[in-house]
Amino acid sequence: MELFVTLILAGLIVALLWLFSLRSRKHVCLPPGPSALPIIGNLLQLDKRAPFKTMRQLSESYGPVMTMYMGRQRIVVLVGYDAVKEALVDQADDFIGRGPIPFLMRATRGYGLAISNGERWRQLRRFTLTTLRDFGMGRKGMEEWIQEESKHLVARVNNTKATPFDPTFFLSCTVSNVICCLVFGQRFSYDDDHFLSLLQIIADILKFGSSPWGQLYNIFPRLMEWLPGRQHVMFAKIEKLRDFILKKIQEHQDTLDPSSTRDYIDCFLMRLSQEKHIPTTEFHHDNLASTVLNLYLAGTETTSSTIRFGLSVLIKYPKIQENMQQEIDRVIGQERCPYMEDRKSLPFTDAVLHEIQRLIDIVPMNVPHYALQDITFRGYTIPKDTLIIPLLHSVLKDEKQWETPWSFNPQHFLDQNGNFKKNPAFLPFSAGKRSCVGESLARMEIFLFIVSLLQRFTLSCPGGPDSVDLSPEYSSFANVPRRYKIIATPRW
Repeated sequence: MELFVTLILAGLIVALLWLFSLRSRKHVCLPPGPSALPIIGNLLQLDKRAPFKTMRQLSESYGPVMTMYMGRQRIVVLVGYDAVKEALVDQADDFIGRGPIPFLMRATRGYGLAISNGERWRQLRRFTLTTLRDFGMGRKGMEEWIQEESKHLVARVNNTKATPFDPTFFLSCTVSNVICCLVFGQRFSYDDDHFLSLLQIIADILKFGSSPWGQLYNIFPRLMEWLPGRQHVMFAKIEKLRDFILKKIQEHQDTLDPSSTRDYIDCFLMRLSQEKHIPTTEFHHDNLASTVLNLYLAGTETTSSTIRFGLSVLIKYPKIQENMQQEIDRVIGQERCPYMEDRKSLPFTDAVLHEIQRLIDIVPMNVPHYALQDITFRGYTIPKDTLIIPLLHSVLKDEKQWETPWSFNPQHFLDQNGNFKKNPAFLPFSAGKRSCVGESLARMEIFLFIVSLLQRFTLSCPGGPDSVDLSPEYSSFANVPRRYKIIATPRW
């Protein structure tokens, strides 16, 4: 009985402290939001499989700048193109922080580009952008790598002999090999079992991060470390990925030629050697291993999933596929490789590829930002240590920006004369100073790989167009498309 009374009193004290803390914050002028419960915050109100949908719905009552609580963590959600653009672009320096997401912190051990802030982030981002550009990202050299990889993809698809196959691992291998060339200086065979096992780990990481279990880890990390569950299996898999990366770094160290850098790792090791006597340098092995992990993860699964979703869209809308093939045949033909220069002569194809990226909404909640100090925004105060979610889902589905935001419509990117037109709300890679460093690479891959496939194959599936469901298999951190067996029938 005494224990029961003690527990009741302890619960009342926690509740009172929570209410007191909320009341004491009122003078701060927080953005409005739904009432939160002690300890768990607004968790019970969120759709656990698609929390971004609940956030967008709640914004209809509380406005485009809204306060919520995930457990005890305060978050401010920015909803709609206007609010997101104003924060990430117009007030870019205020919203430059990256949130200490527990899952990513554990996976990277707190190092690397993705979750860093301050001087570490500035040094690593500047170096990474410069190095990737030097190795051709967004330029001719990278285009040739992608064209070469597309030949391997086309050959593998051709070997299916127009029988049903799951394109998932073909596309993962293809996209991953491009980032492997940039980072490791080599590509891997589609038959390499170790390579395939690493790709499976990457897919599992994305799936776990988008699962309710993964979200619980981010909200209650200490509790989840103590409880049994899939999180421990996942971190063991991440260590296998890290071991592979460390092995590659060691191989690079053993064979490094300062007069001829081969890839990102070589360039980092050179900078590490140059700055080894500088106490404040961010060029050390911990940051190298975690940044390579960042690039490898981000450069593989999101782009391959987008391309896979694109193939499903083209199967569901065969007339769209046919119109793209006619345009590609007229401009490029069926023999030569496509070039990025061709894109300006393929307005319909370009519009379809943009609409595919808009519709999949691959990272609906963005990678969270963080208030490194108190931020004044639209008359509100966002206190230091607040997690900030610029809701990309609400931008790519903004009814003020898109005529039919919930359906596939390439006309979103075409003018009345059939010419390609840009839309400022097309932000699948986010915006501002923390936008995706691999954006130009991903754009090249999506264009060159899909056009190469359509040059040579007509895509269908055993159940026909009506059997294709474009809703995601699972959602949360990422919208991951459903897996289908497809048929690639050679066109000639």
